[in-house]
Formats: sequence, structure tokens, C-alpha cells
Amino acid sequence: MASGLPTKGEASAFQVWCRPKSGFARKPEGVGVIFIGKPAAPRFTRGVSENKHNTAITGSLLLVVFLWGGNNVGTKWLLLNSWTPIWTGGVRFLVAGLILLAVLRFTNWLGKFPPLSGGHQRQLWLRGGLSLAAYVVAFCWALKLTATAHVALYIGASPVWSLLVEERPQRNWTSARRYAAALLALAGVLVLFWPALKSSSFNLGGEVCGFLASLAWANFNLQSCLLAREISGLEVAANAMWMSGVLLLPLALVEIHARGVALDARHLAVQGFNILLGSVVPYGLWNSALRHWQTSRVMLFNNLIPLSTAVWAHFCLRESISSAFWLAMMLIVAGVMLGQWDWSKYFKPVKAARPA
Repeated sequence: MASGLPTKGEASAFQVWCRPKSGFARKPEGVGVIFIGKPAAPRFTRGVSENKHNTAITGSLLLVVFLWGGNNVGTKWLLLNSWTPIWTGGVRFLVAGLILLAVLRFTNWLGKFPPLSGGHQRQLWLRGGLSLAAYVVAFCWALKLTATAHVALYIGASPVWSLLVEERPQRNWTSARRYAAALLALAGVLVLFWPALKSSSFNLGGEVCGFLASLAWANFNLQSCLLAREISGLEVAANAMWMSGVLLLPLALVEIHARGVALDARHLAVQGFNILLGSVVPYGLWNSALRHWQTSRVMLFNNLIPLSTAVWAHFCLRESISSAFWLAMMLIVAGVMLGQWDWSKYFKPVKAARPA
């Protein structure tokens, strides 16, 4: 049976298809490792079914945005209240990954999934676990060392990095629309946190970690998209999380040996929220979306997370919402809509009338 994939001579590390496939057919072992790829647009049959499919993905990503806003606030609270960065992020992903993996392996709640081959396991360790571990270390240390506003701005820039890998700027409407959407949303993040950026102190280590977190998050999403060519998005999420947790566990134990860790009911409740509703649910939905859409298109929703975080912080940490919030919200939402909406039907070329 034909695989539907380009032959070895037709594909390179920068020309890799990223599209959904029917079923979960496994590729033979010995698949080469590709650390950066160029996912192409998924192919769907135009019609009502595609519109319903895209609406479902959009709704799931909005839920992810809401949950990750709460997770960011919960992580910041833990770091402000004696927990260490690698322990906070590593244990969260280890437990969350094992929970999701147990659901996939021992129940049929989310469907049936065949066992992974040795080749896919190696790919998941290198592309999924390692790239997610790099992100969580940079992200948690950035939150520890610098202001949340700085970290949010760096993460808000990550869709631009994904877009640059996928496609260099071109002189056509599609390219202009995608880059305008990414930059418009990034401008909204800048407006949202500008007051905090001006008033907060500069910490070189925190800024470096924030920038590295931005690059690492973009890279993890690209790797997840590549893995989703052969593996279910839920399996990618589950394995990437527990594998990253295993990789970080030795460093986490060193941290708590040196600093100690509070295990009272309040800390455990916040971490429990981060595990179940900040990892298991949203990472499964996010990776499933990466299976069907281009990475940069999914990551445009990343720009809504600072808005969600600001709302969660207002109600949970009593942080005030600045006057620039509504302007920022309009810019970010406009950027996301510009990137998601099918504008081609409004810009179809006008056909010349036939002579009588």
C-alpha cells in the first residue's frame, strides 16, 4: 500500500509534509532524526465537514488558552512560594504524562492506540521529551528570575520563529497575511505588558532564559508536528511529557535536596491543577491540533495566552488590569482572526466578461 509520503529523493529536512493520516499506521524502525522541518499545509476537502472540523479545532484551542492562563498563574505562585523551577516543571510533566499514557494504554476512552515501535520511541525521546524538557527549564527559570510580563512577551514572539522556519517572507497575499497576523498579535502582547516592562527591573539571566524559552517552545511545536505524521497527537503529548519529566528528575532532586520543598495542601492543590488542567487536557488538545493545522497557524493562539494569564492573575492574585488591556486584546484578537480567517474568497480575481 502506498504511504502517500515523498520518496527519499523528494524530501529533505526542510521539506517535510505534516498532514493528518487515516488511522495510526507505523513507519518501519530506523527513521532518521530531523530536528527542524518545514510542515506543509494539511489537505482537506472543502465543504461543510471542513468548516465543522476547523470550528472544533478552534474551540479546543480557545479552551487550551484559558487553561494555560491558569497554569501560568499557578506556576508563578509556586515559584514565589518556595518551590524550585525544575522541580515545579519536571514533576508536573512527569505525573501528567504518566496519567495521560495510562488512559491511552488501559482504557478505550480516547480510542484504541497500537503499541509504538522502537524507532518511534527513539524519535519521541529526541524530538518530544528532550525539546519539551529544554522548554520547561528555560520557561520556569525565566519566571523565577524576571517579571511575568517579560516572559509573556518572549513567548508571544514564538509564533514568529515558527513562521520563519516554515516559510520565508514572499511577495504574495498569503505570506503577507500570515506575517501581518503574527506581528499584529505580537504588538498586542507588547501593548498589554508595556507598563510592566517599563517599571520592572532588568535581569540578564531572566531575559536570556525568556528568549531561550521562546525558541524552545517554537521548536517543540515543530517537532510535535513532525511526529504527528506517524503518531497520534495524544500519544505525542503523553510521551513527550513523561519523557521530559524523567530527563529532568535528577536535576529536580538536586534542587529539592539543596532547597527543600513544601508539600502542604495548598501547594499540592495548585500543582494538581497544573498537572490535570494545565498539562493533561491542554497538551492533548494542542498536539491534536498540530496534527491537522500548520504549526504557525496553531501557534497564533499562543498570543491569546497573555490575555488569559492577565485575567487569571486579576482574579486569583488580585493583580490590576491596566488601561491598555482592551487595546491589547483588540490587537491580539485581530491578529489571530487575520491568520485564521479564509480571506481568499473576498479577494478572488474578477473574471473578464466574454465579448458578445
